[in-house]
Amino acid sequence: MRVDLAGATPPLDGVRVPETTVVLELYRQMLRIRLFEEEAAVLYRDGKIPGFVHLSVGQEAVPVGVCASLGRDDVITSTHRGHGHVLAKGLDMTEAFAELFGMEGGSCHGRGGSMHIADPTLGIFGANGIVGAGVPIAAGAATAAQLRGDGKLTVAFFGEGAMSTGAFHEAASLVSALHLPLVFLCENNQFFEFTPTGSDQGVTIERRACAYDVQYCRVDGNNVEEVVTTMRQVVESVRQGSGPFFVEAVTFRVRGHYEGDAQRYRDAEFDQAWLDRDPIRRTGEALADRGVPPDQLAVIESTVRDEVAAAVAAAMSGRRPAPDTLFEFVGPPVDQIEETPLPHSEPAKMSRSIRAALHDALLEDSDVFVAGIDVGAGGNVFGLTRGLLEQFAGRVLDTPISETAIIGMGVGAAMAGMRPVVEIMYSDFLLVCLDQVVNQAAKLRFMTGGKVQLPLTIRTQFGAGRSSGAQHSQSLEAMLAQVPGLTVVMPSTPADAYGLLRAAIRHDGPVLVIEHRLLYEKSGAGFAPGHHVPIGKAKVIRPGSQVTIVSYSRMVRSCLEAAERLGAEGIDAEVIDLRTIAPLDWDTVLSSLAKTSRLVIAHEAITDFGVGAEIAARVADEGFWMLDAPVVRVGAPFTPAPYSPTLEKVWVPNVDDVVEGVRRVMAA
Repeated sequence: MRVDLAGATPPLDGVRVPETTVVLELYRQMLRIRLFEEEAAVLYRDGKIPGFVHLSVGQEAVPVGVCASLGRDDVITSTHRGHGHVLAKGLDMTEAFAELFGMEGGSCHGRGGSMHIADPTLGIFGANGIVGAGVPIAAGAATAAQLRGDGKLTVAFFGEGAMSTGAFHEAASLVSALHLPLVFLCENNQFFEFTPTGSDQGVTIERRACAYDVQYCRVDGNNVEEVVTTMRQVVESVRQGSGPFFVEAVTFRVRGHYEGDAQRYRDAEFDQAWLDRDPIRRTGEALADRGVPPDQLAVIESTVRDEVAAAVAAAMSGRRPAPDTLFEFVGPPVDQIEETPLPHSEPAKMSRSIRAALHDALLEDSDVFVAGIDVGAGGNVFGLTRGLLEQFAGRVLDTPISETAIIGMGVGAAMAGMRPVVEIMYSDFLLVCLDQVVNQAAKLRFMTGGKVQLPLTIRTQFGAGRSSGAQHSQSLEAMLAQVPGLTVVMPSTPADAYGLLRAAIRHDGPVLVIEHRLLYEKSGAGFAPGHHVPIGKAKVIRPGSQVTIVSYSRMVRSCLEAAERLGAEGIDAEVIDLRTIAPLDWDTVLSSLAKTSRLVIAHEAITDFGVGAEIAARVADEGFWMLDAPVVRVGAPFTPAPYSPTLEKVWVPNVDDVVEGVRRVMAA
């Protein structure tokens, strides 16, 4: 049996004991959480709450003591066991119950539920169903506070199990490197999911924290007075610029990992030792020692019970979201901007257009910042951000090689109202941070019921043709376009690279800007500052009457060359540059098909399950009677991108492949 009863190791001297009136309020707040959780357990048992429910009974002193030291505008991120955190931070109890019920009146309009309960207007950036995933987001909120110099700080709540995740370690590396105003708050509740932490033979929590050069202290998480006095000092220290702090709050999870957990892993003697240290009972005894009569505590409990009952009744009397609201909050509306005409100017390279777009966005909007690996002093691996650090000191941030933390930084900063542009060096590397892209950036607007915008731009590049091999050449746009809430754009010209990047930074949702690295030094029509290219709008770049060729990114150049060759054969091809992959401009594609009755789709990505497959399926559904021939797809074969130049030449689709595809469709 292991029961660690060690007290706090305060970070500063001069601990001041809270006044009795303060302790009474802490007692009330803990009771609110305890009775909320106990009622939630009954409601879940009775089938009133759908989905999973993870309760924090026994841990109430931690969120109450921590949040008592925070201001309304300070930010917290939470865990799947987050009811106590959000209630302590100020979430209305009725809205909390309504969210658990899946009601329209919930804090997230019933779109988040127990594991994702949030209210960004109160600095509650959300509970999270992915262990450790809130820590990088907290780093982003702290980045926003640091850039603005507004004195806010962020607290990232997580369990001891999260310290084994890559998300935690990457975020800790970034927070330490940037010296961010963040408190890591580890609730060590003695259990991972179904395993007592005593069975863990790894490095201690303190040693893990100190490895990142972060100040550390340990507090008795079942003593609310100790938590609040320690946190007051920690918060004051961080606000004064001491840098990040790590607090380990040792507490106890009374109930199972989730409601319905059989809990066969528990030890009765171990449990009883912790139950004897129940934080609410201990606080009641401490108040009695201060002379507070039992009747006064009984009145507090009775009042809280009435509050819980009233909140449940009010929440249950609400309505569920109407079926016709299914598509609400998936993503923000796209600005209905007109594409500005291109000026008659000297041709420009795509690399210059991208640098100009970033420069102009940074110049025009103080909420824009750029972050990524080697984007500052190194100027980006392709030199695209060279010179920006000198012009915009403090807003071009070099980060550790921590892609999950980079995207999480962008998510949290965007939730805090900034417009981050974060770079992932190769699109292949998105696969190591896909949770932050797919489960966080793409879903948070929906899961918060539209209470938060995510104006996040993720720049990356792809492309085969230089023997970069299977891990640096992938075309992942079809996978990314399949995620609701994500916008994906892929420019083919310097002017579009500028205009789409500017549109992405203005957009209030997450946008992936995927550039082809072999286009960086290609020239095209010039552009003027402020050039606009609307998101979601394809462009007919070569009119034709006999066959429609649809493409994007570098393959557009191959399609234009193919069209010229086909013209010599008497085949008049219309070429469409999609520019935006998601949302795709179906009107332009179908309108062209209505004119030509034949369709070829060409892209560098593998043909199977690609963007071309989706277009072909949609055309078969909505444009079948327009077709005079089967749809033809041109793309890479179903293998990883090869390294050997002889194999890569066969693998990458080219002009000849497009020409052959058009000949096939014309002969059908």
